[in-house]
Order: sequence, then structure tokens, then C-alpha cells
Amino acid sequence: MQKGEGMPKTKKSGKPKKDELPSTVKRSSKKAQRTFAKAYDAAVDEYDGNEERAHRVAYSALKQKYARVGKKWKRKDKKGPSDSRSEGGSGGKTHEGVDAKATKDKLLKTARRLGIKGRSAMRKPELVEAIKKENKRETDAARRKN
Repeated sequence: MQKGEGMPKTKKSGKPKKDELPSTVKRSSKKAQRTFAKAYDAAVDEYDGNEERAHRVAYSALKQKYARVGKKWKRKDKKGPSDSRSEGGSGGKTHEGVDAKATKDKLLKTARRLGIKGRSAMRKPELVEAIKKENKRETDAARRKN
């Protein structure tokens, strides 16, 4: 591929192309969509059209300000990496967009919003895993619906 040959995620106006965005990003705020699309386009240019790497960069940029809650991305209270893998770049365990560094109270509120049963008896790592599992379930259901 030639430099910049990957499929752009933004229009000439700078707005994201919704049909080019991942489903969880499509269901998110316009700001989250712009963040993903602009990071993706910049990474395609930077990494000579490598779309896989551009997707990783775009998700990394999105995870700095947003956490995945259910089938979409919601703004985090505090900017920064959501897990050790986001922090270091490689290795470590990913939590698939769940803000594993959030307080237990914040995780409990997210679990309540998602309707996770038994959440009050869970420790923080168990809450993160339960939220991750429920996010995946909701996303899969939304994809089957479309």
C-alpha cells in the first residue's frame, strides 16, 4: 500500500464517515467518533497505510478519554490510560475499553447501569471482568439487531 492509501474515516469537512466507523463508535457521541476517525486517518498516513496498526492507534486515542459502557463509548471522569496495556503499549492485560483504573464506586455504578447481578459482593477485578463481559454481550446483541 502507498502512504495514506487506507480507507479514510473522515470526510473532507473533517466530520467522521459513520459507515466507516466500528459499530461501538457509531453509537457513541460525535466527539468520540471524531476522536477515533481523526486518529485513524493520521495513523494511516504515519504508518504507510497499515490499517491494522491505524485501528490500534485510533482505539488507543479513544481510550484516553472514553471507556466502553455497554454498546458504546462514554466519556471518562479522568483522562488517561484505562489499563496497564494502554499505559505501556504492549504486553499486559487489556480490559477491552473498561476503565480498570476507575474507583470501585465508579465500577459499581457502571455495573448497576448495566444490570449486573451480584455486583455488591464483587471485588474490583471481578467487577471489571463482569462489565467487560456485559459490554461484549450488549455489543453482540446490537450487531445482530442491525
